[in-house]
Amino acid sequence: QVQLVESGGGLVQAGGSLRLSCAASGFTFRSYAMGWFRQTPGKEREFVATIRSDAYEYYAVSVKGRFTISRDNAKNTVYLQMNSLKPEDTALYYCAKHLRSGAYTRADSYDYWGQGTQVTVFS
Repeated sequence: QVQLVESGGGLVQAGGSLRLSCAASGFTFRSYAMGWFRQTPGKEREFVATIRSDAYEYYAVSVKGRFTISRDNAKNTVYLQMNSLKPEDTALYYCAKHLRSGAYTRADSYDYWGQGTQVTVFS
């Protein structure tokens, strides 16, 4: 069965960096776009970044230039390198597998989700 397991979250000072990882299994990883979303209490899940199977990248305006998504198909892993972190980046970060249809920025275009990893940025 499909499994997505995130890691790498933590507590970091504003301006610092973190690298999130998402290990995937149970499907042909290289054939699917993979996305990162984030969520804070009381708010909807927010698009962060997606990388297609051809490695083309999409970013939310709020993170473009600070975050970088990448993938290693040999390791079935997608990464999110987060630099110049801000307190407003504090959230639970999820990786997700794209359905192969639907907009990359919409959460309902993804069918499997990890359990999330918490990122907390303090000033």
